[in-house]
Amino acid sequence: MQPQILLLKEGTENAQGKQQVISNINACCAIVDAIRTTLGPRGMDKLIVDARGKTTISNDGATIMKLLDVVHPAAKTLVDIAKSQDAEVGDGTTSVVILAGEFLKQCKPFVEEGVHPRVIIRAFRKATKLALDRLNELAVKIDKNNKDEYRSLLEKCAATSMSSKLIHQQKDYFSKMVVDAVMMLDESTLPLN
Repeated sequence: MQPQILLLKEGTENAQGKQQVISNINACCAIVDAIRTTLGPRGMDKLIVDARGKTTISNDGATIMKLLDVVHPAAKTLVDIAKSQDAEVGDGTTSVVILAGEFLKQCKPFVEEGVHPRVIIRAFRKATKLALDRLNELAVKIDKNNKDEYRSLLEKCAATSMSSKLIHQQKDYFSKMVVDAVMMLDESTLPLN
């Protein structure tokens, strides 16, 4: 068996164990702090100037994450999370990155105390199960046979989703319009389930 030889570029370091995990968490927290202030209706815009001098002003988490030149491997994972969320859902990129960052920030003290990562992962899995059980407990069953109640529920959902948009002052009018359009869809031609 030959000895292991590592070749590292100048300026890189080889780190392992607890110190590397803490370094990864710190890098991810830096990314989260960069986009945290863009969240919500009172979120601030970011001015980003790239290496070629191109200027972009945005408060969209996906846009900001794409424009950030992230080189740290663990922090790149957050960028990948944002891209996946944008590709699959089209919204919620900032929320997903902030949530992931908060999970990492909350487990940092446990890593510093020497708790094994498998124990932390097991705790997250148990917390996920408890959260899903609670959500199922709180879930509201929809009776599609009662048309008035069904329509009222759809209007409330539509109005809630318009609360932070430019049209929030006329959300009652637009929520009725959206529900009218949805109710006109032919369920036999669309796989709405």
